[in-house]
Amino acid sequence: MAGAHVRLDNRLIHGQVTVAWTRRLGVRRLVVCNDEVAADELQRMLLPQAARGLPTDVLSVEATLAVGAGADTMIIAKHPEDVFRLVEGGLRPEVVNVGNVAPRPGAAYTMVARSVAVTADEADAYRKLAAAGVPLVTQLLPYDKPTDFVPLLDRKGL
Repeated sequence: MAGAHVRLDNRLIHGQVTVAWTRRLGVRRLVVCNDEVAADELQRMLLPQAARGLPTDVLSVEATLAVGAGADTMIIAKHPEDVFRLVEGGLRPEVVNVGNVAPRPGAAYTMVARSVAVTADEADAYRKLAAAGVPLVTQLLPYDKPTDFVPLLDRKGL
């Protein structure tokens, strides 16, 4: 399964995604991919409303793999572990954009970019993705220059 745009953003659906990224990439469908979010009835109801009319599914990792995603789809994952499970299940993204990852409450983290906090466990998940041949970049907005992500982990000793 290849072709879908994959973004890591623990804010999930917000203006940067629904306006800037969807226009830039020609996205016509959003898939929020995270088991906990998919199990939350309120989030399943509210997230599609935040998508400004774009068809939106809120799915578990397993369900995301089952429905598939094409080149006009953006998969928005909440955590790097979600993306790693997608890759283990057969998803082959051209690139994963680590867009915005706010610190998890109570977790020890390191800021590796202005909008990306990384815990030791998350660093392991990012490195597993890279080892699986998945290119990782960080790019907050479409007009920002993408930055290779793994060297940022290296610089911070993660």
